[in-house]
Amino acid sequence: MVFFEVFIWLLLFTAFLALYRAVFGPTTADRIVAVNVIGTKTVVVLVIIGYVYARPYFFDIALLYAILNFIGVLAIAKYLERGKLSE
Repeated sequence: MVFFEVFIWLLLFTAFLALYRAVFGPTTADRIVAVNVIGTKTVVVLVIIGYVYARPYFFDIALLYAILNFIGVLAIAKYLERGKLSE
């Protein structure tokens, strides 16, 4: 149990490092990648919490969050490349 707590705190610390990159990143691509990293770490934390507390619905929430994170990053990348979302 302590191992999982340490692992979650380590993930949260690295998420804050990614948050720093998202706010002060030199380029827009760095900021997009940092936001994606934060989303991925959030999914991992949700899965760990679901495993430790034996709550299977956390896995469903994590899957939904991962899908939304992926679609959001694709939408931002498309907007930055073309200047609009629809054709």
